[in-house]
Amino acid sequence: MEILWQDRQLLVCLKSAGILAEEGEGAMPALLREATHAREIYCVHRLDRETGGLMVYAKTREAAASLSAAIAQGQLEKRYLAVLSGAPAEARGTLRDLLYRDARKNKSYVVQRLRRGVREAELRYELLETQGELSLVRVELVTGRSHQIRVQFASRGLPLVGDGRYGSGCRDWGLALWSASLAFPHPQSGQILRFTAPPPATEPWTRFVSLR
Repeated sequence: MEILWQDRQLLVCLKSAGILAEEGEGAMPALLREATHAREIYCVHRLDRETGGLMVYAKTREAAASLSAAIAQGQLEKRYLAVLSGAPAEARGTLRDLLYRDARKNKSYVVQRLRRGVREAELRYELLETQGELSLVRVELVTGRSHQIRVQFASRGLPLVGDGRYGSGCRDWGLALWSASLAFPHPQSGQILRFTAPPPATEPWTRFVSLR
């Protein structure tokens, strides 16, 4: 866990893969309270436990409300890097699906019709590089659904490397999904803050020339 920037209202940090983003024992809010001596840390968005990268946390109730409102209005821009098993047919594209979330199984599914528990999901991607059977893509979320990037690519036969839950046969590495950039309005000044962070220099990221 690394804090990249902070003021009295919020902080931006890198979450390591394997750490819970929301409240819980040994989770990010508790670690951040200990590291910053802040009285409160509010989680306003989430990353899957297996996903690492940039996150923003609020340090006051007012900042949390402002950031949550910005998220609801689509003002939080999130871009990810992901390594796919295989390569998409198009170098750029938009994926739109209906996703059903099974909370009991902690898994999402692409379905064909709207019904209770089904929500629309949309993302945009750009193919950055292909190395052998692996592809590096940049992903921009339009909606923020649970496991969205993972299930949308997996449903097209392109599971993320290391994602055994959604069909990856690779067990050598962890989930190859990284929160690479964030942009959002500051809750007090309204200024747009932008942050970027490269993925760790470990496999499979080190296979791609564009990340070196």
